[in-house]
Order: sequence, then C-alpha cells, then structure tokens
Amino acid sequence: MAKISYYYDTETCRYERVKTSKVDVLLNGLGLLSVCILFGFIISIVKSQYFPSQKEKQLQKENTDLLYSVSLLNKEVDNLKTVASTLQERDDNVYRVVFEAEPIPEQIRMAGIGGRERYKDLIDKNLTHEDLILETMSKIDLLKRQMYIQTKSYDQLFELAFNKKEMLASIPAIRPISDKNLKRFASGYGTRMHPILKVKKMHAGCDFSAPVGTPIYATGDGKVVTTNRNLGGYGNEIEINHGFGYVTKYAHMSKFDVRKGQVVKRGQKIGEVGNTGLSVAPHLHYEVIHNGNKTNPTNYFHGDLTPEEYEILLIKASEENQSLGQ
Repeated sequence: MAKISYYYDTETCRYERVKTSKVDVLLNGLGLLSVCILFGFIISIVKSQYFPSQKEKQLQKENTDLLYSVSLLNKEVDNLKTVASTLQERDDNVYRVVFEAEPIPEQIRMAGIGGRERYKDLIDKNLTHEDLILETMSKIDLLKRQMYIQTKSYDQLFELAFNKKEMLASIPAIRPISDKNLKRFASGYGTRMHPILKVKKMHAGCDFSAPVGTPIYATGDGKVVTTNRNLGGYGNEIEINHGFGYVTKYAHMSKFDVRKGQVVKRGQKIGEVGNTGLSVAPHLHYEVIHNGNKTNPTNYFHGDLTPEEYEILLIKASEENQSLGQ
C-alpha cells in the first residue's frame, strides 16, 4: 500500500493531502541516481587504489619490474660509457703516440647524428615512460657509434703496428762495416778538410777506414736502386732504398755483391771496401738520406753498439779532421 502524506493548510485550517507531480518524481529519481553514481565512482577509485584486482596487481608488478630493468640498463650503459672513455683516452694518448699517429678529433669521437626524430616510431606510440625510454635508447645508440669508431681506430692501429714492424726493420740501424774489420772511424758528418782540394767542404757522411776487400753490409732492409761504377767522385757506389723516406749510399767500393733491383736484408753483404773515385786511402764513405736530406749517419748506429761504445763513437765523429774522399 502506497504511503500517503498530508500537510496542514493554515488558510483552510485543514489537513490537505500532499500531491507529487511527475516532474518532481523525475527530478528526485535523477538526483538519487546521480548520488548513487557519484558514490559508486568514489568506491571504485578507493577499491582500485587500496584493493586492486589480481590482474591489476600483476600489471603493477610488471610495470615496477620494467622500470627497475630500465634503471639497471641505464647504469650498465653509464658503466660502458666509462669503459669506452678509458679506451679512447688510451688510444689517443698511448697507442697513437707509440705509432706516431694523430689522435682522433673529439667531434668524430662524439659521433652525433641528430635528435629525437630518430625515435619517431617510439614517440608515435605514446609510451607511458617515454622520456626514460628515449634517454636510454639515445645513450645506447651513442655508445654503439662510439664503439664502431673505436674498432675502426684499432684497425688503423693494427695496420700501423704492421708497418711499424716493417719500418723498424728497414730504418738504417747498424754500422756498414763490422767492428772486427774496422781499422778506425776516419771522419764524421760535417765540415771537413777535403783530402785532394785542401779546402773545407761539407762532408755529408761518415768514412770508415778498412782494408780493400773488407765486407760491407746493408744497414737495413731495402731494395738496391743504384750500382754505379765511376772513375771520379764517389767511385763505385751502391744506393739502397729502404722505404719510409730512407736511402743509404755506399761509396768507393771495390766490388758489388748485389745487383740493381735486388731486395736485401739488414746485415746482408752487398760488396767490399775499395779505393775508387776521389779517395786517398781504402775506406767506405757511407751516407743516410731521409726524405731527400742528407743526415748524420751516427744518429742511426744504435743497433750494434752498447751505450758506452755509442758515446765514444759520437766523440770521434765530432772531431774536425780530414776526410778520406769525396
């Protein structure tokens, strides 16, 4: 049975029946519905916040795990950046110094290739932790490019090391006459009295006094480019091109044991001491030419002398005396 409500009308002094219109009923119903919806929304928020479902718990755990993994990945990338920086520093300040190579410019080391547009596919997906993911991807890409540059540097260093080994074998490093056959170091590099012209002239090599027929040895690996027989000047002479800008000349010889175009090794006999050309006594005139300039041969006599012997040789070579020939 429906509940009937009354109210007291002061004008008529009677109790009148309360009449409810359909509009009032509708408005009351809508109001009640709104309150119910509001309470339902609040309850759902509270429930999701403090009483998550099993699936929500699983998703939250996965999200936390992913954030932790990305954090660890960032730390590892930072550690690798430190290792890469150490390798780059060692490369520039140790390896490239040893092999006389220029360091790699900093702008090439940094290997920059643009900004966020490279990750447009990720940006378009509107990821939850977009900034963190993009930062990590950027670090990884930079590290990959830097390591690629470093591997190319090591390839170059390997080639330099190979050439260095060849260069060390080619650079003149011993005396052209054995110590047991050497009578004396007759004249060094510099201004000396010419034995025939009796005037001071530049003596662009070293004179080794030794008997005719004394073996002469190549002072470094190379290729014979000249075997000339002359009546004057250097007399019978041999030139060896050692590569890397080095050429050696052997003059006043009596005999050749090699031919033009022949490849020789350091310590290999190439001929014998003589007294040909402008020479006043049997000896070998020896020159070292580097990049077209005649240099002091005594700077290269380090492969077969002790430090004490080398010191004595330098003193003798510096004495201003008379040369034995051209």
